Amino acid sequence: MAELQVISTSRLRTAVRVSGDPDGIPVLLVHGNVSSSRFFDELMGLLPPLWYVLAPDLRGFGDSERLPVDARRGVGDYAEDLHSLVEAMGLAGRPVHLLGWSLGGGVAMQYAIDHPTQLASLTLVAPVSPYGFGGTKDAEGTPCFPDYAGSGGGTANPEFVKRLGEGDAGQDSDFSPRNVMSAFYFKPPFHLEEERESAYVTSMLQTAVGEGNYPGDMTPSANWPMIAPGQSGNLNSLAAGNFNTVAIVDMDPKPPILWIRGDSDQIVSDTSLFDLGFLGQIGAVPGWPGVDVFPPQPMLAQTRAVLERYQTNGGRYEEEVIEDAGHSPHIEQPEAFLEAFVSSVRRNS
Repeated sequence: MAELQVISTSRLRTAVRVSGDPDGIPVLLVHGNVSSSRFFDELMGLLPPLWYVLAPDLRGFGDSERLPVDARRGVGDYAEDLHSLVEAMGLAGRPVHLLGWSLGGGVAMQYAIDHPTQLASLTLVAPVSPYGFGGTKDAEGTPCFPDYAGSGGGTANPEFVKRLGEGDAGQDSDFSPRNVMSAFYFKPPFHLEEERESAYVTSMLQTAVGEGNYPGDMTPSANWPMIAPGQSGNLNSLAAGNFNTVAIVDMDPKPPILWIRGDSDQIVSDTSLFDLGFLGQIGAVPGWPGVDVFPPQPMLAQTRAVLERYQTNGGRYEEEVIEDAGHSPHIEQPEAFLEAFVSSVRRNS
């Protein structure tokens, strides 16, 4: 297993899992929402031992410092925290292979925009759309409403937030973190052994809950579903209007990009069960104004369109779809995931 260290950077105290050879190929793994680096622990044990692998906890997650997130900067706080860790670990002069999963995919894209010369490759695992999560339509990311209603901190399920804040490790509700993980992080009926499942739930329950962290604040809106993004916190950092990483198409140089996703992802999908446009369409959220006004967000189509532009502008990308996997292909199908990821790193080192 990886060693958990706490590093004091120029920005915050960052917990980071470390494995491999410090003189080896540097690989940086960035976790997803309501999780931590613990979700990479088993993967780190399977990666080549001559790699130098770092997996930090983002601010407000795991064992890192519980600082608030300024969502007006998108995921800028997270990306700058990551850069301060790279500097503190002495990697600033070495090209890094950067992998981001889900929220971490958004952070990785922003990091790439800010520091393109420091990357050897970029791997996006079930990443948030370059146009953010919620509130947009079509492959060009057109907002459904000018205030980006339907995205941000107000879109989180309040019962899930309550149970997360209370440290609910049980399974007596569909909204308990354990059951949400089982139902949505993975493709049912995938199931972890009890010890590993409990370790993941424990890491979920370390999430800082509140307006400055998860899920963040919200702004009332006159537009359906009557909520718009706020200015602080985790979900607002991913909200349309605050978050946008389309600038990757113009960055220079352009590291090779590997986009990995499960074929049955229920979170990042063109029919996402966390997207209010799709939930409205299926009748789960009342008052839906219709497909012409607020269709389901085409998250995959948006990502693919931006990566196609990246390629047109001189970059290179590959899309790897892993069968029988949901939002966490590195956990659900580790062999297929390793084949794609390890091959990419070796090819680009």
